[in-house]
Amino acid sequence: MSNPSKGICLIAGLGNIGLEYEGTRHNSGFRFADALAEKYRAFFSEEKKFFAFTAKAHIGSHDVWLMKPTTYMNRSGQAVLAMAQYFHIPPEQILVVHDELDLPPSCMRLKLGGGNAGHNGLKDITQKLGTPNFWRLRLGTGHPRTLGLAQPVADFVLHRASPEQQAGIDRCIAAALESVEDLAEGRFDKAERSLSPFGHPPKASETA
Repeated sequence: MSNPSKGICLIAGLGNIGLEYEGTRHNSGFRFADALAEKYRAFFSEEKKFFAFTAKAHIGSHDVWLMKPTTYMNRSGQAVLAMAQYFHIPPEQILVVHDELDLPPSCMRLKLGGGNAGHNGLKDITQKLGTPNFWRLRLGTGHPRTLGLAQPVADFVLHRASPEQQAGIDRCIAAALESVEDLAEGRFDKAERSLSPFGHPPKASETA
């Protein structure tokens, strides 16, 4: 699978399969992938050789693969690598969408490369691909400490956000969907500019 624009060819939304994980903070990547499939009228089906539910969407002038790994979060790299190898997609043309503890629910950041910040899905993808040089869309969920909760992190990410927090996450997803065509066409600078207002929490004066 080739993309002459060198834009994104594969978008992997991270999460855990199973009814008990639906709608949890850790499944924010799945939520994005589902919203993206709905926007572009793509339909997921399970593809066992890729260890994922996959769909193909025509975005801009290119076909882009969407995936939701069925391996559980800690082994996300197994699915991403299988699909990337099969379609000869280099890491820099892969976008991984995941939950981010270090950002509040109203924030997100788009970046190429970087560390894993303790995220096991990113860690496994980096190990399997042999490089951190893939794109990430970090959807903020907040951290229990910054939200004033005594909840352990492992418990926090596997529970649903409050309605107010989820509304912030969903606003980010809606805005990110508007930049997907730029990403597919390789207009990374434009996508980063479009999403940069979401990089920091809005000031009180902006929300009044």
